[in-house]
Amino acid sequence: MLWGMTDVLTVNGGAPLVGDLEVRGAKNLVSKAMVAALLAEDRCRLRNVPEISDVKIVSGLLELHGVRIDSTDRDGELLLDPTNVEQAHVADIDAHAGSSRVPVLLCGPLLHRLGEAFIPDLGGCRIGERPINYHLDVLRQFGADVQKRPEGLRLTAPGGLRGAKVHLPYPSVGATEQVLLTAVRAQGVTELSNAAVEPEIIDLICVLQKMGAIISVETDRVIKIEGVERLGGFDHRAIPDRIEAGSWACAALATRGDVYVRGAQQQPMMPFLNVFRKVGGAFDIDDEGIRFWHPGGRLESLALETDVHPGFMTDWQQPLVVALTQTSGLSIVHETVYENRLGFTEALAEMGAVIQLYRECLGGSPCRFGRANFRHSAVISGPTPLRGAEITVPDLRGGFSYLIAALAAEGQSKVHGIDLIYRGYERFSDKLDALGASYDVG
Repeated sequence: MLWGMTDVLTVNGGAPLVGDLEVRGAKNLVSKAMVAALLAEDRCRLRNVPEISDVKIVSGLLELHGVRIDSTDRDGELLLDPTNVEQAHVADIDAHAGSSRVPVLLCGPLLHRLGEAFIPDLGGCRIGERPINYHLDVLRQFGADVQKRPEGLRLTAPGGLRGAKVHLPYPSVGATEQVLLTAVRAQGVTELSNAAVEPEIIDLICVLQKMGAIISVETDRVIKIEGVERLGGFDHRAIPDRIEAGSWACAALATRGDVYVRGAQQQPMMPFLNVFRKVGGAFDIDDEGIRFWHPGGRLESLALETDVHPGFMTDWQQPLVVALTQTSGLSIVHETVYENRLGFTEALAEMGAVIQLYRECLGGSPCRFGRANFRHSAVISGPTPLRGAEITVPDLRGGFSYLIAALAAEGQSKVHGIDLIYRGYERFSDKLDALGASYDVG
């Protein structure tokens, strides 16, 4: 179960993971669809919701603002009633500030519904700066007034929110979500250029269209939104979590296992599947999911750059790096999305991996970190046997990657801070049981 979880797992590694499991709705869509319910004047129904702590955090934030949330008798279903939205107390919002970065996405909807919004200090995984200046710049372009206060930021919209022509300096997922959630009820037309077009963004657009929004996705990362006066409710089934699916695939590869991921879909995972095949992994796709396995023999090294969609997503990078320690030769990974995401490799080195980090761009083209002195490229030499160690989870994706490393390593590992993994991986201890993993709680 999710709640009452432990913070430490003692993992006995060295055995292949074999079995099947199911992934449900994408963490990066579900929380945003829940926020979209704030814009509605009718009840909303969200299905395929995973049992992860981020859902509980967002539920708490919405309930503070008067949204009534009920779980139905059907597992994975939420009913959200936003008919009585109200302003929350600053202290109550602040209590959630260290847990999630979602409060910044509530701003547009709350400005539409209440005329003001409050942002406390924001939490989230420590994988880079992830500044909210993109969000604040966007909100100002719509007519929001941002006031700095000791306890956070207070936003108002004295003249209401109006459509704008917004160009993002980088196709940020969060800033694109901010534009969508703000523009749908702003007066006039909004044109967003250099937008993120991840599958979760497209699914959020589907949610908003069901509510009555008018949104067109055009060529060259341009999204146009015609503001409407009213939005109704929605009934939506969230797309499956491609990050979790890829994480279990990497676990199968690193442990020389065979894992069937029910719910995984081919189209949103095409960049991952190409890389998985190049490394030497095998997969088989059917109508219910994707089977991933190590076919035997040696795995091949490769050069890889992370990128925004349709490139190889950054969230797949960390679990893949663990598998790359078992490939033959030198693999090169150039991280272009989060500047500190390769910091997790220090613990892998303690487990026997041979990984060297560089400040230079070791990829086909320079990226925005090229002259910023961040160690954002890695050279991985393999194959190297991993050995058990005592390690501490640094962030959500890095944490699951440590778990993969512990499962692949010979001997026993103690993985601390495991509760962070529950932010994005539903019932992962139950799934470990289904795959025959050997571990102890506490």
